[in-house]
Amino acid sequence: MTDLLADLLNHLEVKRIDTYLFTGSSPERPRRIFGGQVLAQSLNAANRSIGNDRVAHSMHAHFLRPGNPAKQIVFEVDPTRDGRSFATRRVVAKQDGKPIFITSVSYQEIEEGLNHEAPMPEVEPPEGLQNDFDFWTEMAAKHPDRYDPPFSQAVERKVINRRDYTSPKPEDPISHTWFRVPGDIGDDPNRHQTLIAFISDFALLGAALFPHPYTAASKKIQAASLDHAIWFHRPGRADDYLLYSMDSPNAGGGRGFSRGQFFSRDGRLIASTAQESLIRLRPSSP
Repeated sequence: MTDLLADLLNHLEVKRIDTYLFTGSSPERPRRIFGGQVLAQSLNAANRSIGNDRVAHSMHAHFLRPGNPAKQIVFEVDPTRDGRSFATRRVVAKQDGKPIFITSVSYQEIEEGLNHEAPMPEVEPPEGLQNDFDFWTEMAAKHPDRYDPPFSQAVERKVINRRDYTSPKPEDPISHTWFRVPGDIGDDPNRHQTLIAFISDFALLGAALFPHPYTAASKKIQAASLDHAIWFHRPGRADDYLLYSMDSPNAGGGRGFSRGQFFSRDGRLIASTAQESLIRLRPSSP
């Protein structure tokens, strides 16, 4: 495991201070906490309050306030229900005593059942594609007034149909990106779910801007995640390439709606996501 990945996991795998109480910290960032971070931390806390005979199958969350990366986050887990085959946990993430994020996570005992899954799209393999960290490092060097340097190399991201960020044109709202965390992270399913949850907030908002001449970095756009859902269908490994296929069927009222699917390299549907985001046009300056 690389030092960068170990540092990321040190933040995502929260510290237990009581049975249902955890604390977490953030990687250094210039402005606010990345939504995928608090999403992953909350799932990690909830997972650690459940026995090994049950796995998370769905997570529904709301982003309430911007998080301050310089401050500690407190995660309060409510053991809402433990049924015969299903269980529910509610997590509230707080800073300065105020909720910045809430989520409910549902768990199920592992069982067999009917099975079908969507086919994986035919896309270019990850080998030969540019690493996103290199791309954004170059963009930040060329346009320091518009783009911040990427904050982590722990996640490898390779975009298949990258937009022109300097002069974006309207395109079909479909996006495909390969993700993985380089290095062996073991077989703990909680760790893999935590990292997939972290990755799930990358680029999902951007899909809702594809039909418009803007990106999330455009100065005319105020963008933020509002809510987020993830369904875990099958076990998946975050240390092997996962294809994240995203689309956006709707935008309106200052909000965009995006959907995503994670596929393993061999074509299994691992997880599905959905997100509504704020994509508000800023008022023009007088």
